[in-house]
Amino acid sequence: MKKSDFYYDLPEERIAQIPLEQRDHSRMMCVDRQSGKVEHRHFYDIVDLLNPGDLLVMNNSKVLPARLYGVKEGPGGAVSEFLLLEQKEQDVWEILVHPGRRLRTGARVSFGDGLLVGEIIECLPNGNRLARFEYDGNFYNILDQIGQMPLPHYITAELKDKNRYQTVYAKDLGSAAAPTAGLHFTNELLEKLRAKGVRTAFVTLHVGLGTFRPVKADNITDHQMHSEHYFMPQETANLIKQTKAEGGRVICVGTTSCRTLETVGSRHGVIEECEGYTDIFIYPGYKFTIMDGLITNFHLPESTLIMLVSAFAGRENVLNAYKIAVEKEYRFYSFGDAMFLR
Repeated sequence: MKKSDFYYDLPEERIAQIPLEQRDHSRMMCVDRQSGKVEHRHFYDIVDLLNPGDLLVMNNSKVLPARLYGVKEGPGGAVSEFLLLEQKEQDVWEILVHPGRRLRTGARVSFGDGLLVGEIIECLPNGNRLARFEYDGNFYNILDQIGQMPLPHYITAELKDKNRYQTVYAKDLGSAAAPTAGLHFTNELLEKLRAKGVRTAFVTLHVGLGTFRPVKADNITDHQMHSEHYFMPQETANLIKQTKAEGGRVICVGTTSCRTLETVGSRHGVIEECEGYTDIFIYPGYKFTIMDGLITNFHLPESTLIMLVSAFAGRENVLNAYKIAVEKEYRFYSFGDAMFLR
């Protein structure tokens, strides 16, 4: 299949720049993946659309406030930017820097009036840097105090409350981007679902910046997926097996939960506690082993995410739904509206 098979035209004004005041008041397009029939609802209606015995599987990864702005020590004191990518060892991180030409080995940058100091200890062949950090106290508490959320490039508005780029159930720090399908849930909505008999379970997949990497190959099978760390707890594995045995639906909240479950199902054959790295690439023709339904947002044209959604619901159905969403002025991307594929 060609990359261009997954293109759609999106006016720039349809890209949501800020989250809605109330998380669960976003719109939700429901799509029957067999017929392609479209229904327009609001996200709080999910209570009416799920059945007792269904299982929601959510990604509890927490976004690291990994973007730091500081001042380079020494003459000039230029403003510099660090973006934390991956912890390599105690207090040593691989980072992206800006401006790169000023931040060579030995350069030191002070953040938060000296709360945190980073020193470049190595320039890597890929253009990234290794930095060692100096601080007093707890690194993550300091990061939470002075760091900013690494919002996607298409969001240019200021995020006033950085908790709005976290799900209400975020727990395990490690993501460079939010698992955005989960941003629509509130604690109250989850309680209503549990009271109805809908089960909830969690996996962890730490979302990397590679999730924003565009597909450059014309033939999509030539695309090399990025790798991300996942963890499937035994409790979640047990709930998946129980739900399947009792005839309920396993519904993934977001493509990250989907990729975790399908990695476990296709790689291990049995659903048990496990962890590792996955670079699974799901596109039309893929046979799903676990997922029965998907809650997701509206994704970028020609992205691996719209390819995954097309694999589940059919490319023509998905592109038609996206066309309707543009016409009906849905909000797109990370802070946008939701889609429920069933």
